[in-house]
Amino acid sequence: MQFGTFPIILPSKSIPLTAMWITLGILIASAIFFVNGKVRSDLVALCALAALLIFQILTPEEALSGFSSSVVIMMIGLFVVGGAIFQTGLAKTISSRLLRFAGNSEARLFLLVILVTSAIGAFVSNTGTVALMLPIVVSLAVSANISPSRLLMPLAFASSMGGMMTLIGTPPNLVINDTLISAGHEGLSFFSFLPVGIVCVAVGIIVLMPLSKLFLSKGKKKEASRMGKSLQELVREYGLSNNLFRLQVKEDSGLLGKTIIELDIRRKYGLNILEVRRGDLSKHKFLKTITQKLADTDTQLAAGDILYVTGNFENAERFGREYRLELLDGHTSEETNGNALDFYDIGIAEIVMMSTSSLTNHTIKEAGFRDKFNVNVLGIRRKHDYILKDLGNEHIHSGDVLLVQGTWNNIARLSREEDHWVVLGQPLDEAAKVTLDYKAPVAAAIMLLMVAMMVFDFIPVAPVTSVIIAALLMVLTGCFRNVEAAYKTINWESVVLIAAMLPMSQALEKTGVSALVSSSLAQGLGSYGPFALMAGIYFTTSLLTMFISNTATAVLLAPIALESASQIGASPVPFLFAVAVGASMCFASPFSTPPNALVMPAGQYTFIDYIKVGLPLQLAMGIVMIFVLPLLFPF
Repeated sequence: MQFGTFPIILPSKSIPLTAMWITLGILIASAIFFVNGKVRSDLVALCALAALLIFQILTPEEALSGFSSSVVIMMIGLFVVGGAIFQTGLAKTISSRLLRFAGNSEARLFLLVILVTSAIGAFVSNTGTVALMLPIVVSLAVSANISPSRLLMPLAFASSMGGMMTLIGTPPNLVINDTLISAGHEGLSFFSFLPVGIVCVAVGIIVLMPLSKLFLSKGKKKEASRMGKSLQELVREYGLSNNLFRLQVKEDSGLLGKTIIELDIRRKYGLNILEVRRGDLSKHKFLKTITQKLADTDTQLAAGDILYVTGNFENAERFGREYRLELLDGHTSEETNGNALDFYDIGIAEIVMMSTSSLTNHTIKEAGFRDKFNVNVLGIRRKHDYILKDLGNEHIHSGDVLLVQGTWNNIARLSREEDHWVVLGQPLDEAAKVTLDYKAPVAAAIMLLMVAMMVFDFIPVAPVTSVIIAALLMVLTGCFRNVEAAYKTINWESVVLIAAMLPMSQALEKTGVSALVSSSLAQGLGSYGPFALMAGIYFTTSLLTMFISNTATAVLLAPIALESASQIGASPVPFLFAVAVGASMCFASPFSTPPNALVMPAGQYTFIDYIKVGLPLQLAMGIVMIFVLPLLFPF
């Protein structure tokens, strides 16, 4: 194919020049506000959309078309799917197990961090990937006596590189696919991006390994401080697992049909039932469901129930023998055998007794925690002492810290009694952090089903439909605590940003701005061949995405790249890939992508660290892509 010179194409006479200049002005103003960052990006996009409506550049139908776009719907669904993968602990389990292979080798750990992060980033948002991997990587680095700063910046970069492996890995991929389809071209397949993603990861490893060792390993202090206590830290601090045993009610048990108050095991055996866990764990290994119930006095016991009791082992053994219960774990603590306390429905929290409380000098039993709030008191921390036995008769002192157990909502209710105590931490926030581990196999199956529907042509389901199905299944199968938790996983700012910016590309085409810019590019660079034109598009995108979001950059430049390719008679695919890669491979600034910003405080990086490591990587990635993209997708 020959490429010659090309005339500049001006908007037709039917299109008023004023409309073109107004559209261009709205675009420039939006870019300025995006770069400034003082106004939320979704609000800027909505204002731009409103301006296009006010000046009648777009009809209401055209302006609102972005909100029904398959790109936007897929993004919403993918946020839900990704949220479920985190909520069930699936991603954490996979990543932590894989990273164990690294041992104490710095080079091996570096490679595994890059590879595992890239693999997760292919299916989950780069921000979510980094949020998941960051504590795991820090822990592994400390264990291997390696500075976490050596790994955290590569971690952030790898999450973006992994996004280039699949259609759903990053929003710019969805944008260029939608641009192709809208222009009447054949859409991209799920793994069309895989060769590009592999090249990105390979370049990243080659460039980052020496640069990170040279610039990121010196003078960085390990971050050891932590705010607050985790749930498992509270379990260890109060020694809950030391005397915690699980007893299962059998079919011939003497407990069947009895209530907890009838048993009176606290007086008879010196034991305390913390909770009753109910669920068919044996027959349905895959689709199992677990119900946690606080041990209320009227809780009626049934066959298969698992009682969580605290107390002396000999007493627990005698209780189980007399009522024909099966002691599940023998004489071992919960954490020793991998059956640590779970906090799906029932949680724990600390409360500090105020000096103004009228409950001071009253016993725990008289305070009525169970009757009034339906919570149990599991322990008392008094200065440096821990009181864990005979709590009912223990008098409350000012300044005592009480460890309470109950449903998360009931614990949250305690926060309203400000005259008596202060609840440490945010119970509902803690509940949101609890992973529903028993649902991990379900989430894995749904994700594999979604990928299969996208990959295999013999399954007649559109990509957007497969994402919707997967998101609904994640909710319906209980991979979220409730529907509200699913909604919270959606980044509405990103959704509205894309939905409001998509019509902008339509306005650019309608008024002739895209044709003017693309023809100028074709005139200026096209005469030097398609390589030069694609290089110009790539580095323009790469520069712009340093200041505005990669999604907004892709939305703006995708139609220009498409039109530029058309101007020189070349295939639009490599040019659109240049936009997607250029928009996503931005490493030279801590603020260019959320992952870069996330690792900055944890790695104790400065702006210059990103320049030293990120800028060479960004330039190297661009140079490689200019030559690789035409090989993968010929002009």
